[in-house]
Amino acid sequence: GIRGYRTQEVLKDITFDIKQGEFFGIVGKNGSGKSTLLKLISQIYTPNTGTIEADGKLVPFIELGVGFNPELNVYLNGAMLGFSNDEIDAMYDDIVEFAELGDFMEQKLKNYSSGMQVRLAFSVAIKSQGDILVLDEVLAVGDEAFQKKCQNYFFEAKRNKKTVILVTHSMPDVRRYCDRAMLIQDGYIAKIGDP
Repeated sequence: GIRGYRTQEVLKDITFDIKQGEFFGIVGKNGSGKSTLLKLISQIYTPNTGTIEADGKLVPFIELGVGFNPELNVYLNGAMLGFSNDEIDAMYDDIVEFAELGDFMEQKLKNYSSGMQVRLAFSVAIKSQGDILVLDEVLAVGDEAFQKKCQNYFFEAKRNKKTVILVTHSMPDVRRYCDRAMLIQDGYIAKIGDP
């Protein structure tokens, strides 16, 4: 006979709005459903029920190397993320400079260390001029100098009223950057409001 299976519901009755220009934090313990929620917002996953509406171009920076193929270079990866060659041309120098990868740009990504890959992915995400930036725990990566650069970028994004969704374990980061935050526990929204 066919064995039964148990459906695991990761997120339950989650409803929230993020306003344009808001820096919005999502916090919760490991396993609470944060990353799943991020993948739904980023349209990497499709919800079984309910809808997700994003008004504008959304650029996700989720896990290390999501959307990166190790055999390819920056142009081909950019194309896979939906950018035209002209668009990549326009942001190429900025990406390389921000990621501090000038000497390595001719190489395939498989030759990059994980730190180099993450700097590249983060640089592509922030230089790509999307309307909504979705970031998962980026500050945990890279050396101190790169983290500082990321922090400066966040303050700049805040000043420029860019819409940013930040999933993090760091309450200091939530207090530092976020206008509002949401705490997820066991797939439910436990609280939403002032950081």
